[in-house]
Amino acid sequence: MSTTREGLPPARRPGAGVWPLAVAVLLGLLAGQWFFGRAGRRDPPAAAVPRPVAARGDLSQEEKATVELFKAASPSVVYITSLARRSVGWFDVMEVPQGTGSGFVWDQSGHIVTNFHVIQDAQATKVTFSGQATYRATLVGVAPEKDLAVLRISAPREKLVPILLGTSGNLQVGQRVFAIGNPFGLDQTLTTGIVSALGRRIQSATDRAIEGVIQTDAAINPGNSGGPLLDSAGRLVGVNTAIASPSGGSAGIGFAVPVDTVNLVVPQLILHGRMVRPQLGVVLADDSIAIRLGVEGALVLRVDPGSGAARAGLRGTRRTEEGDLLLGDVIQSFGGRPVASSGDLLNALEEKKAGETVSIKYLRDGRTGEARVTLKDGP
Repeated sequence: MSTTREGLPPARRPGAGVWPLAVAVLLGLLAGQWFFGRAGRRDPPAAAVPRPVAARGDLSQEEKATVELFKAASPSVVYITSLARRSVGWFDVMEVPQGTGSGFVWDQSGHIVTNFHVIQDAQATKVTFSGQATYRATLVGVAPEKDLAVLRISAPREKLVPILLGTSGNLQVGQRVFAIGNPFGLDQTLTTGIVSALGRRIQSATDRAIEGVIQTDAAINPGNSGGPLLDSAGRLVGVNTAIASPSGGSAGIGFAVPVDTVNLVVPQLILHGRMVRPQLGVVLADDSIAIRLGVEGALVLRVDPGSGAARAGLRGTRRTEEGDLLLGDVIQSFGGRPVASSGDLLNALEEKKAGETVSIKYLRDGRTGEARVTLKDGP
């Protein structure tokens, strides 16, 4: 072994043995990463990439008909917002939404039909079309006993597409129907179903019965009220007005005021602001009084002098000289229709015209009588 002059081994350069070792370690690490990376990496499964779309084919004829029905009827259906005025500070007043419902265009004069209960407590109303154009509405007339109301808006004629009118007189159970409305504020919603039953009776806001109501299983929810019920030809056959549900949501039992009633009432609301029926010439007792007295029918409280009822000899309720109450006539049949309440009599009157002579059967002092009464124009 060589030595220096001092007898020591030769000196080595700093790091002369470290660099080869570092390079070897680095190469080992890279090789390990490559090996284990290759071992752990797999090609992506086929399910992780988008699949090709299968050809659908044409829509069925029934689907095409439903699509076209919605396209045709949708421009006639509107979204109604009822507003209430609230004071803000000392002098300012603002309008806040308090309820929503549906409606539809009746004519190109701007008349909009909806339910009475949709606008019942409103201090102002707005009408919104499918394209989001919104107009303030004025109240034209109401028929609470039929749950119908008419509004009017000032809108361009091209926006006013009157709904096609059908008839409810020839509807059949099992017939297909379509409801368009704004359930829970979701505008322009279409639901489908069938006519489940006919001739139902529901209570109006005045507790009078609405006769001939259509029952359907087409989903009707809060917000659908006032919207149209259509037949498969896209014609109006009813106005969606109520649901029977313990939860307040659709349970497959919805009701619609028949269009034949709507077509009778709406022109009167446009002309007079209310329903005008021919006058019999009597004032009727509240049904609760008749029930307490144990009589079934429409109890006459008063007969108007000079009326058709007075000429026919009908008698009102009065007190005798001794102070005893003498019940008036209890009308039990009108024009051949049974009368079990004052509402029944009023509904029967609505089907008649002024100048008609109608047969009336009544109960007086426990005996049945009959009279013929000529109806007069209503006020």
